[in-house]
Amino acid sequence: MGFFTSINMTWIATFMSVAALGSLIVFFWAATTARDPMTRRVKALNARREQLKAGITASTRKRTPLNKKSQSTDRMRKILASLKVLQGTQIREAQIKLAQAGIRTKDTAITVIFGRLVLPVVLGGGVVIAVYGFGCFSDWSWIKRYLLVAGSLIGSYKAPDIYLKNLITKRTAAIHKGIADALDLLVICAEAGLTVDAAFARVARELGKGYPELADEMALTSIELGFLTDRRQAFENLTSRVKLESLRGVVTTMIQTEKYGTPLASALRVLTAEFRHERMMKAEEKAARLPAIMTVPLILFILPVLFIVILGPAACSISDNMFKN
Repeated sequence: MGFFTSINMTWIATFMSVAALGSLIVFFWAATTARDPMTRRVKALNARREQLKAGITASTRKRTPLNKKSQSTDRMRKILASLKVLQGTQIREAQIKLAQAGIRTKDTAITVIFGRLVLPVVLGGGVVIAVYGFGCFSDWSWIKRYLLVAGSLIGSYKAPDIYLKNLITKRTAAIHKGIADALDLLVICAEAGLTVDAAFARVARELGKGYPELADEMALTSIELGFLTDRRQAFENLTSRVKLESLRGVVTTMIQTEKYGTPLASALRVLTAEFRHERMMKAEEKAARLPAIMTVPLILFILPVLFIVILGPAACSISDNMFKN
């Protein structure tokens, strides 16, 4: 028995040592190969700049020689067109959602639509065959098996939309955190005499490390302001890419200053004060909710320990006196 115990302890110690060494290697690899989050975004922005230089609008794109990815996308497009399920409105809606998620490749819209068609057939059909064809989960009741099949079909159809919605929510929250700081920097740039596109480019460079998502959008807006004939279209593209009401107010202010020639610095200063006030109100709201949130942990974890500490010595002394008597 002691022999097997020593073997087990040896194996456990060896396994823990190997796991610790592997974790250390992964840590050093992640630390040494950390990439700049703006590298990929800068490449995408440069590609967008070249497209605008060539006079390519948002709805068309210059065809390049087909690679494997584009060939697979063309196959998906042909399949969807043959089934007559590919519509222009679907593609535009998918492209808007992908842009809000930070994905600007137009071929991905075809992939999303194709995924909505194929995933229910593959995953949902596989579950149907496994449950009703091969008799899997035969010990379950019929309603449980029906709910499993229905859930797999609906979930596989909604999976691309749910994934995109999650990306949009995370990206919108990340952008919202940096709007107040971006407005402060825009005020400084406007007071320094920079134009709107130059101010956007400067703020994008300053916010590249802290808020890469917001810096990406501002840099793209700066490029579009410099190349598009209608500057209003550049601001409207920004609101379509970022689903955020606070940013929509900033864009409306920018459009009004461009149209009526009002001072940009004063308008942005008012917006900055509103954002600071809104942030303070949200902080006060969270602080006001704290007592109600702390009630349950207080009852479950703090009060029992407090009763034990206070009443424990008295209970021990009472029990000792009773046993003595």
